[in-house]
Amino acid sequence: MDAPTTPSPGLPDPVLPGTHREHVWSALMRARACAYPLPPHGHHPNFTRARQAGRHLLAHPQVSGLHTLIVGPDRVLAPLRKLALEAGITLYVPHQKKPAQRGQVWYWRLSDPAGARLSAMPKVGEPVLYVPGKSGLEDAQAAVLGSVAVGSDGARLGKGFGWGARGLGLGLPELTLAHPLMLSGALPCAADSRVALIGTLDGVLEPSTL
Repeated sequence: MDAPTTPSPGLPDPVLPGTHREHVWSALMRARACAYPLPPHGHHPNFTRARQAGRHLLAHPQVSGLHTLIVGPDRVLAPLRKLALEAGITLYVPHQKKPAQRGQVWYWRLSDPAGARLSAMPKVGEPVLYVPGKSGLEDAQAAVLGSVAVGSDGARLGKGFGWGARGLGLGLPELTLAHPLMLSGALPCAADSRVALIGTLDGVLEPSTL
């Protein structure tokens, strides 16, 4: 019988992604640094001053000239969606309630600022079906995803399920927003995906230049 595996001396035990998510969610809750939905556990946290982080991200030189973005449906991204739509940027936001065949995703195509709110998307949005190999999102230039934790090296940890859980894999730059309590130099666990830019309360982190 094989002997049980033991950690190498001097090396910390590996941290599971779920453990780190719980750590970040609890830290945000203790600091009262997030808003509805509460508790933040199970969500991409709607952290305080997310609008400021979104404004910084949209103003970044790599983003400010873009005309079409894919943006997640999370509450934390609602201010960014509104700012982007007000600036004339077209958005694709995943349609959470319309089923599609495996591998396909329905999106709302939005240009009206009222479409920043999920409840208004059926009134002002145009449904578009993404089909792998045939697309439907041909004009999208980047994607903004919610996160639970982010390393300054660009490693991203999402909530663990749902749209964009492992990134989108569309060959587009993927971006995110983060509160200081969500940031670390490097994640202590395996990442779900990687991002090119991180909008924060104080500016934008560019992992490739750090």
